[in-house]
Amino acid sequence: MTAAIDRPLTGRVQREARLADLDQAQLLVEAGKGDRAAFSAFYDRAIARVLGVCIRVIRDRSLAEEVSQEVMVEAWTKADRFDPERGSASGWIATLAHRRSVDRVRSEQASRDRDQRVSLRDHQPPFDVVADEVAVRLEHWQVRDALERLTERQREAIELAYYGGHTYRDVARVLGIPEGTAKSRLRDGLARLRDNLEDLVQH
Repeated sequence: MTAAIDRPLTGRVQREARLADLDQAQLLVEAGKGDRAAFSAFYDRAIARVLGVCIRVIRDRSLAEEVSQEVMVEAWTKADRFDPERGSASGWIATLAHRRSVDRVRSEQASRDRDQRVSLRDHQPPFDVVADEVAVRLEHWQVRDALERLTERQREAIELAYYGGHTYRDVARVLGIPEGTAKSRLRDGLARLRDNLEDLVQH
């Protein structure tokens, strides 16, 4: 009877020991094959990094915790797409976290904008206030359009710095790039953004 009980326990211990020997990339590859235990082990190792990225972008811990769970669910469903030859597992999961965090920031801003539009409909402001509001919204539209014309890397850096309120050092940490590269992306992105805005105003 004792031997019958010991066998599954021994098997489980051996399996846990095998998973402990795998690095994050190997765990993610196994998870991509449907191995839930491998993904559980990957989750335990990756969740702190994911939460850190989410907090840096969103700046609200409760929202960041919610988004970090969404990221891990996405990682489980997309684990079969991970290719260790194209990058590290930590970089892959950090990219998922960054993208979903930026999406949440945009969603929250859109929600605030909708609330503001509803409140504006509740009263009739003076003509000059309406004119100012139209001018501001036109500027916002132009900025969004100009941002869309940047490269993806430039746009990510600028959104983190100017929408997320991050320093260039924060941008470097979130994107996993050297500080000098972050500075260059911001500088080049801003120069191109300025040119794009000038082109939109002229046309």
